[in-house]
Amino acid sequence: MTTKPKGFGGLGVFAVALGMGVATLLSSSASAETVKVGVILTYSGPDAALGEQINRGINLYTKLHSADLPKGVEVELVRRDDTGPNPDVAKRLAQELILRDKVQIITGGQWTPNSMAVAALTKEAKIPFITMTAGGSAVTLQSPYVIRVGWTLWQSSYPLGKWAAKNGIKRVYTLVSDFAPGHDAEAAFIKGFTEGGGEIIGSVSVPLKTTDYLPLLQKVKDAAPDAVFHFNPGGPQATAFMKAMSDIGIVNSKIKILGPGDITSDDELPNMGGAPLGVVTMLHYSPAANRPANKAFVAAWQKEYGPESIPTFFAVSGWDGMKAIYDAVIAQNGKLEPERTMELLRNWKNPDSPRGPVFIDPQTRDIVQNEYIRKVELVNGKLANVELESVGQFGDPWKTMPH
Repeated sequence: MTTKPKGFGGLGVFAVALGMGVATLLSSSASAETVKVGVILTYSGPDAALGEQINRGINLYTKLHSADLPKGVEVELVRRDDTGPNPDVAKRLAQELILRDKVQIITGGQWTPNSMAVAALTKEAKIPFITMTAGGSAVTLQSPYVIRVGWTLWQSSYPLGKWAAKNGIKRVYTLVSDFAPGHDAEAAFIKGFTEGGGEIIGSVSVPLKTTDYLPLLQKVKDAAPDAVFHFNPGGPQATAFMKAMSDIGIVNSKIKILGPGDITSDDELPNMGGAPLGVVTMLHYSPAANRPANKAFVAAWQKEYGPESIPTFFAVSGWDGMKAIYDAVIAQNGKLEPERTMELLRNWKNPDSPRGPVFIDPQTRDIVQNEYIRKVELVNGKLANVELESVGQFGDPWKTMPH
């Protein structure tokens, strides 16, 4: 069963409770065969569309696979609403889930700053945390009890920089949202691009709450680069940026638009008009892919949510995250021990994910997956991110580089 999203409550006693040894008590297995999983996502506010994608992926997996659980075992999802990128709120919600609701696993992890705050608590309480979509590389460094089933911006942006340098692009202007994933995306692209001989001619960071993009984009246009590398968190912001690029005249100019897949989010493509046609992105997933596992996933999604509904890479991370949780529950017959759960999660793999074969690197606890060069094209009269080629499997390149 599930509980509806609830607001957060003040739990200032958390540190005291830990000091009294409550963490040890909470990490013991539950006497009942109900596994409680805390889910922290954005269910309200301007970014709720992204949370809904993850939540729908979670719900679809549980609906189709509850029968796979051992007899008498149930997974109960306890949902909480972080309302957006609010680390203090996410921390309070995690405290509530750990202390009051006695969850055995926490998941969600929609935002990097929120996931960083939650991860710090899981280290103290010894609660496994599966972050589904937070793209900042440093999240998994905060606690040995964290795995990532989504992506990092280094995974997509570093090989995209390499690809751009090899494909005739020599001068690039970067334009990214001003928070940790944006900085990761920019640094990764710049490293890959300059290693290939490319030149960065300008950079600008865009505050997340900015709504007037035209002055910033005018600077890009005036610099006349070969391409603009762009990152935003996706959702409605992706549409606002793309329309602004069209209004300023970057679209249909000689300036190419590049970025990780967030900038042409599949659920937002229908809202963008013709502006994103020809935009090149790199990502680990597209709902337009012809993989049999993906076709089955999209068919199940549209049967559940309607023929016009499109699952994004956020949805796939919700789906795969629940598969990882179910696999850990099944392997332990519903009687979870934190250390055994983490051992299973560190070594989790899924050869038939909709995005292609994936596995967790046991050393970094990051997902390893294919990265695809994609281009926005018309498919049967609708815009789609068409996968043109795979550039290989990547973990998080940032963690293997000297710092």
